[in-house]
Amino acid sequence: MNKDKGILLETGTNELEIVEFGVGKNKFGINVIKVKEIINPVQITTIPHAHPNVEGIMELRGEVLPVVNLANALGLPPSEEPEKDKFIVSEFNKTKIIFHVHNVSQIHRISWEDIEKPSEMYQGAESQIIGVIKLNGEMILLLDFERIVVDINPESGINVQQVKRLGARERSNKQLIVVEDSPLLRKLLEDTLSEAGYDKVQFFENGREAYDYLEGINESGKSVEDIVQLVITDIEMPQMDGHHLTRKIKEDANLGQLPVIIFSSLITEDLRHKGKRVGANAQVSKPEIAELILLVDEHIL
Repeated sequence: MNKDKGILLETGTNELEIVEFGVGKNKFGINVIKVKEIINPVQITTIPHAHPNVEGIMELRGEVLPVVNLANALGLPPSEEPEKDKFIVSEFNKTKIIFHVHNVSQIHRISWEDIEKPSEMYQGAESQIIGVIKLNGEMILLLDFERIVVDINPESGINVQQVKRLGARERSNKQLIVVEDSPLLRKLLEDTLSEAGYDKVQFFENGREAYDYLEGINESGKSVEDIVQLVITDIEMPQMDGHHLTRKIKEDANLGQLPVIIFSSLITEDLRHKGKRVGANAQVSKPEIAELILLVDEHIL
């Protein structure tokens, strides 16, 4: 099943398309943007002493790619009907990875407004779920694939050492807004931005919260530039995604001059046009934190 790039959504409408798939008795979703293709399982070469969630490697069109067993990664039982199993070939964080799932059912088009943030009561800080979608009387869990990969390979995550290599840095009094739904990434970004000299950072969990804050400044009659100097935003977030937030900022007469940098695992050469279309000043793929810092310097120092 190859994905037809022609059906991709218009950018900035706060909608996304998800591929629904099953592991065990649970239904999960992955953003269509991350999916290159879906194939039937093929022979895998096992690797000695590999991470327990990595089944092995396989060759696909000349590339050697790791295969992650999602049932293992999620602590769910193995497939009861292996003949229905599928491999989801994905790309994000500039990396291609294959996820072994138990079935793939359909594609849904939904609004980020219809995706609820998981409650801390049942998910905890180590959660692999970024959203809950109620659809036709069932619940589809939107997985944090970046988290699953970082659990396997911590080196693929944000690394403070990258910032240390930039050398000694002055403290900055510039005020930044960071919009990021992952608690883990908010903490990492706070640490790395502070290391880079940016101590005045305000965090929001999704685009709606950030936009409401900026609108509040607007309504108070104060100049936004005096209070906030730059916005860094993720793309995938419940309630309002980063593309929609960027578009709303850039279309607003008072907010439009505010520099916006999109920092997301979805920044690939194929998808840069989406950020450009909504007016982003710059786009950086996670986890390139040093590149992000240099772009922040460029836009506000």
